[in-house]
Amino acid sequence: MSFASDNCAPVPQQILDAVARVNSGAMPSYGSDPETAAVEARFREIFDWPEARVFLVASGTAANALALSVLCPPYGTVFCSEVAHVHEDECNAPEFYTGGARLTLVRGGDVMTPEALRTALAAEGNRGVHGPKRAAVSVTNVTEMGNVYKLDELSALGAVAREHGLPVHLDGARLPMACEKLACTPKAMAEALGAEVVVFGGTKVGAMDVEAIVLRDGARADEMHYRIKRGGHLNSKGRYMAAQMAALLEDDLWHDLAARANARCGILRARIEDLGVEVINASHANMLFIRLPVRVHEALKARGVVHFFDSGAPEDVVAGRLVCDWSTSEDQVAGFLDALRMAL
Repeated sequence: MSFASDNCAPVPQQILDAVARVNSGAMPSYGSDPETAAVEARFREIFDWPEARVFLVASGTAANALALSVLCPPYGTVFCSEVAHVHEDECNAPEFYTGGARLTLVRGGDVMTPEALRTALAAEGNRGVHGPKRAAVSVTNVTEMGNVYKLDELSALGAVAREHGLPVHLDGARLPMACEKLACTPKAMAEALGAEVVVFGGTKVGAMDVEAIVLRDGARADEMHYRIKRGGHLNSKGRYMAAQMAALLEDDLWHDLAARANARCGILRARIEDLGVEVINASHANMLFIRLPVRVHEALKARGVVHFFDSGAPEDVVAGRLVCDWSTSEDQVAGFLDALRMAL
């Protein structure tokens, strides 16, 4: 009963078949293959960005850090939530790939509000060469605490960024799940936010190892080429990453996989709350945060449940995280609920 992460999920057969399909003969290397070109063309259609350029990399950390590197100079700062993935889980990769820029944290939790963003922008000020240059805003949907920004919330944040002349980066590690939850297209989400660069996450929705950096403005492409090469993320056999992404995009497979994950999570949430367990995140896609005594978390673990939870004394009530993926089955959900009833 694995609810640790959607990174732990197996790969759908459609993606394995796509990789096998391109595994014949020679193709141009370093992203010059026809598979990569076709993926770029498809993303242009999806976002309705005719000049968009698309770069495929193998990890979300690389995708986010490289995306921010073309928006933020070494002397700049990126505004993000205090629990943003780029802050909490990427080992200062944005600072590394930008050449020394910093992150300015917008206080108030995982969901930034326009008021909190304005406060952070004002507090940072504009001190010329004596302070960092306000350079970009980064928004994560789904957030690290499992919440989902609605389109009007994204629009309000984007408006604040535009007031200050700042480009916006959309961290979309779970963007497929957010789109499915909101019943919206990736284009609608990007346009609501006014994003200049979007990371379309492939790995968490089912791929082996592919994330797409989608640049609205093709003028940034030359710089991105150099940064990807210098950063060690220019994949020589790019056709295999492209094949994975192409499979996700074909007939909106990404949407079907996200819908499965979200649906299982919805059932899980309802049943957990029926048992009187507190779910912390107000909204959800495929991720839940719950509060239980440590002894209950440990009992779940002993009964075969794999999930993350905070440490503490046995009777301390701490947060735990449950993540559903495309392959989470009804039996897994039922098994978890049985284990939870016995542990409570």
